[in-house]
Amino acid sequence: MKRSAFTLALLFAALTFLSSFTSRPQGEQQKSYALYGVAFYNVENLFDTLHDAGKNDYEFLPDGSYKWGKMKYEAKLRNISRVLSELCTDKLPAGPAVVGLSEIENEKVLEDLLRQPALAQKGWKYVDFPGVDRRGVECAFLYNPRFFQLERAMVVPYYYSESGRVDDPLLGFYTDSEGQVQAYGELRGDTTHITRGFLVMTGQLAGERLHFIVNHWPSRAAGDEVRQRAGFQVRQLVLALMAADPQSKVVVMGDMNDDPANKSMTEQLGCVSDPAKVKRPTDMYNPWYNTLYKVGQGTLLYDGKWNLFDQIVVSGNLVGKDRSSLKFFQHAIFMRDYLFQQEGRYRGNPLRTHAGGVWLNGFSDHLPTQIYLVKEVAK
Repeated sequence: MKRSAFTLALLFAALTFLSSFTSRPQGEQQKSYALYGVAFYNVENLFDTLHDAGKNDYEFLPDGSYKWGKMKYEAKLRNISRVLSELCTDKLPAGPAVVGLSEIENEKVLEDLLRQPALAQKGWKYVDFPGVDRRGVECAFLYNPRFFQLERAMVVPYYYSESGRVDDPLLGFYTDSEGQVQAYGELRGDTTHITRGFLVMTGQLAGERLHFIVNHWPSRAAGDEVRQRAGFQVRQLVLALMAADPQSKVVVMGDMNDDPANKSMTEQLGCVSDPAKVKRPTDMYNPWYNTLYKVGQGTLLYDGKWNLFDQIVVSGNLVGKDRSSLKFFQHAIFMRDYLFQQEGRYRGNPLRTHAGGVWLNGFSDHLPTQIYLVKEVAK
């Protein structure tokens, strides 16, 4: 390894995350930057082995169709913890500051997950609220308190529109008399197909207030309109959070069950794929468009075709070249050989837990995604 590359590696390894990756013009002092990782992972049916009252989790019980007993559950925990322990470590040895998760069953699986040897020494904490999804899957956050200081969290319910319109004003939140955005604690509207809400976590990262919103939007089978409805509701939530605190920034992540060019992402959430088109702090920038449509890489395969449902998008005030405050820096799909099937009919597909009723001792049918935020460090 050349000396310059070795020096750069050491800089990235520093626990302070100071990184001198910007070239230094002649006569100008070299600048230092702090780098922060944010990741998302749909962990595919991380259920424990016990029945949760009111939930349709019977497949994931010892006598269920998947024969989901202690051995399989512990193997799943080991596999998922391995992935989580390696997220963002290409640039940050300590890993991400924040990770969003989908398809976890409850707090117990999060506690079991964080006790795994690969994660036990990291000191991570979690945010989770019991969900209303009848199958029993929820969204959650993991975060490293060394880098992210939690202030508040809430789950905003998904409300189906009574009018049938995507932009029906029935929303799962309100702004109180003190200007604070609050979630409704009850379901309203049509609850026939109640589904996962939008988990919001607010806190300090690099001395700035960020709102993270993790999503798991309704499935493709539910129809385009229900995901457009989700995109509209999250857009209104972003606007409300930033109206309450105009200096704050927003990161929206999740399994959207839609690709970057779908209407839920472009028309309703309001994402643009070109940073030059970001004009306002409340605009949303989606860096994954070119990843799917130009590079041809996605996060899950269906009938031999890549989709990129697992996206992390950022508010407009996280876009730009002025790194005196936090800015979006890079994005990447997390890929390791062990995450893919290596042989057989489905060679090259993500190695999932089960396929065709057969236990594969895999990871997930989705690949994780990650972004890096950067900020200049004052000397």
